[in-house]
Amino acid sequence: MLFPPDLPDADVQHLPGWLAAAQAAALMAGLQADVAWEIHRIRMFGNWVDSPRLSCWIGDPQARYRYSGAEFVPQPWLPVLQTVRERLQAEGFGRFNSVLLNRYRGGGDYMGWHSDDEPELGPAPLIASVSLGAARRFLLRRRDDPARKAEFMLGHGDLLLMSGQTQRFYQHALPKMARVLGERINLTFRWITPR
Repeated sequence: MLFPPDLPDADVQHLPGWLAAAQAAALMAGLQADVAWEIHRIRMFGNWVDSPRLSCWIGDPQARYRYSGAEFVPQPWLPVLQTVRERLQAEGFGRFNSVLLNRYRGGGDYMGWHSDDEPELGPAPLIASVSLGAARRFLLRRRDDPARKAEFMLGHGDLLLMSGQTQRFYQHALPKMARVLGERINLTFRWITPR
C-alpha cells in the first residue's frame, strides 16, 4: 500500500505479511533468545534517561551510529538477520549495512516522536522496518504541520519502507497501547555512511 496522497513529501510503503507468519514467528523466537538486548541510555531534554524499550545495534564493523547524544558500536550480524537483509536487497529495496532492533516488552514500552535524520544516514535515508509480534500503532506527522498525520497498524511480518524526503518532513512514533500485552520486535535496516 502506498502512502496516502494527502501527506506530501512522504515516500512510504506498507507491505502487510511480507514475512509469512511461521517465518516471522521463528525469527522472533530466535531474536528473543540470541540477541544481547540492553537498555540504551539516551539524552532527553538535557538529561540522560533509560530508553523505554530494549535495543541492540547490529551491523558491519564501520556502521557506527550516533543517536540522542550516544554513540553505538554495532554487534556482529546474526545469521537470521543476514538472511532478512539479503532478502530485502534481493527484492530491490536498497542496500543495508546495519539494523537497529527494538524490543517492546508490552504496551507500556514505546518510541516517542522523532525523525531518523542523523548525518550518517545521508540526506534521503531509506529505512526498511520489519515488525514481529504484537500489532502496534505507528504514527507519522508532518513537522511543520503536526495536524497532518497518518496511522498504520503494523502487524506480525509486516514491512514498512520510508525513503526519499520522509525523514526531512515527517516525524514518527510508536505510542503506548494499554491493551497490548504481547511483545513486539522491530527491525529497522539502514545504510550508515562510514565516517
